Amino acid sequence: MNQEQVKGKWSQMKGEAKRRWAKLTDDDLVEVEGSYDKLIGKIQERYGESREDIKKWIDSLNA
Repeated sequence: MNQEQVKGKWSQMKGEAKRRWAKLTDDDLVEVEGSYDKLIGKIQERYGESREDIKKWIDSLNA
């Protein structure tokens, strides 16, 4: 999924992200606001998951 796809599906993605990673706050999601790299970085910061695993999850939303 690329940056434009993330922006286009942001409403859906932020809900799914909050379900999967409950430590993400509304403020985190406002800060990220559709940025693919910022979303990955924020999840890594909160959970320590690998960039590759996060990318796979984001890409699975586009399937």
